[in-house]
Amino acid sequence: MPFLTYLLVALTAYLLGSIPFGFILVWLFRKEDIRSQGSGNIGATNVVRSGAKGLGALTFLLDACKGYVAVVVASHLALWPMLTPVPRDSAAALGALCAILGHIYTVWLGFKGGKGVATAFGVFVALAPWVALTALGVFILILAISRYVSLASIMAAMVIPISAMLLPHSPYGLWVMAVIVIVPTIVVVKHHQNIARLVRGTEYRFGKTGTTAA
Repeated sequence: MPFLTYLLVALTAYLLGSIPFGFILVWLFRKEDIRSQGSGNIGATNVVRSGAKGLGALTFLLDACKGYVAVVVASHLALWPMLTPVPRDSAAALGALCAILGHIYTVWLGFKGGKGVATAFGVFVALAPWVALTALGVFILILAISRYVSLASIMAAMVIPISAMLLPHSPYGLWVMAVIVIVPTIVVVKHHQNIARLVRGTEYRFGKTGTTAA
């Protein structure tokens, strides 16, 4: 039954996405709970702000890799001989969405996780590489100009559906197009508190001390 295939894809991608690398790395190397520092977020930005720049970079890399791997595994499960075959693009799209949800609502930490930026980058490297690279370029540019990680993340997310339409590409399936819209929307919504602080002028600026983290 296709339902069983999609269910296995969703569960596998969710579990891959739910691996809380930021929490694990800080606990292993510093014996600290990253959730008790800064914003309480398990993502790379908060790990960096806790004073562990190397661990923060590694957190971003691993969070991106788990998103990429989730999509690749989902694509292979779509045609796994032991399961009913399903379209690869729909399985990949479902895997992408579930990986993001796994990161944001990780089962291992009481369904509280990160904001999905690095994991979203990873899933789009797998789904739409040029779109992912465009978003990365926007992120780097906005961060260099403003020093606001949150603003850079929001702008990078917002450019994803726009670049998906403008850049040359093979036709996207309906599920992939849905993910291209839904995932950036989730990332932006998860930054609602950051948006409010940006408006008030109290948001944390990367590289400077402050009381609020992205």
